[in-house]
Amino acid sequence: MVTYLDADTAPLRNTGQIRLYGPEAFEGMRKACAVTARCLDELAGMVVPGLTTEAIDRFVFEFGMDHGAMPATLNYRGYTKSSCTSINHVVCHGIPDSKPLREGDIVNIDVTYIVDGWHGDSSRMYPVGQIKRAAERLLEVTHECLMRGVAAVRHGARTGAIGAAIQSYAEAERCSVVRDFCGHGVGQLFHDAPNILHYGNPNEGVEMREGMIFTIEPMINLGRPHVKVLADGWTAVTRDRSLSAQYEHTVGVTATGCEIFTLSPNGLGRPGLPS
Repeated sequence: MVTYLDADTAPLRNTGQIRLYGPEAFEGMRKACAVTARCLDELAGMVVPGLTTEAIDRFVFEFGMDHGAMPATLNYRGYTKSSCTSINHVVCHGIPDSKPLREGDIVNIDVTYIVDGWHGDSSRMYPVGQIKRAAERLLEVTHECLMRGVAAVRHGARTGAIGAAIQSYAEAERCSVVRDFCGHGVGQLFHDAPNILHYGNPNEGVEMREGMIFTIEPMINLGRPHVKVLADGWTAVTRDRSLSAQYEHTVGVTATGCEIFTLSPNGLGRPGLPS
């Protein structure tokens, strides 16, 4: 039985119940997510061959410090970095290191900032120099999957509508949807109920209600959907080593649809643009 709670009176832990937020919370999310989106915009001009993901991570930390924002991943469950950087066949949770990016790579940069207690969570794909057409197409398909998922958000619909919109498009484009990871409720908690699956049936899942806040973050593979987590306990890769891509927005359910909190202030973020 799914229960919904007024977020103002709910305990600050994941109880499995779904929080419904009011106008003040939406304003808090706008501020946190705006910092995240601005950081991702700044990175667009930085991602070039030879840059290390460690340098990206350092920039994310310093940008946060300059804007009154704390990276949520830093020391989260033992994770020691301020961002996740997932290259080529890495599906998600890639750990920044000293290895330089190479011409033709694609990299997902996932950033979550905490501002005044609110979590702004978003990720984008960045091409490194000139990339192959297959990689370019994967980025286009994955971004379209995200936006089709966002378009399915509305009061009264079920979360399965999001997954169905993503899965039907991805598979029609001969790509696959990763099933091992999902979107999630977010707000004053980094990860909260409900889980947002990126596949499924429109009649499945929980009912979306005005005031819910969650992420949509499809991971789409050129090959098969199966993944494995490496020995570091974080890095997830495609089992067949096919390319993987991910885009992520944080959204809030409104009376008339949804608000995307993490939109680029400069109109960036779509494939074919600087990033």
